[in-house]
Amino acid sequence: MNNSISKRLELYTAKRPQEVLLVTVEIAGEEDQIAIFKGFSSSLTRPTAFDPDVPVLPDEAKIMTIDRVASPYNPEAPHYVQQGLSWDNMQVLLSEVGA
Repeated sequence: MNNSISKRLELYTAKRPQEVLLVTVEIAGEEDQIAIFKGFSSSLTRPTAFDPDVPVLPDEAKIMTIDRVASPYNPEAPHYVQQGLSWDNMQVLLSEVGA
């Protein structure tokens, strides 16, 4: 589980606390948006479990896009660092921080 997509993205934000990742995914045929910040994930469209061991981003989710946003995240006026990253593009950044 340590190499799960969710854990890798959370580790990335723990190592880069100046960034928030906004991940648009498809889970069981439904679109969801997940914010990941300082090692924690939270769904912006669905309830998030209180138990941190329950992944918000399951491994079977299909990642559509990832946006890198400067912290603090203001949903009304986000400051995008990079928008529309694919999973392949994000893996390069994950490698840079050892995630």
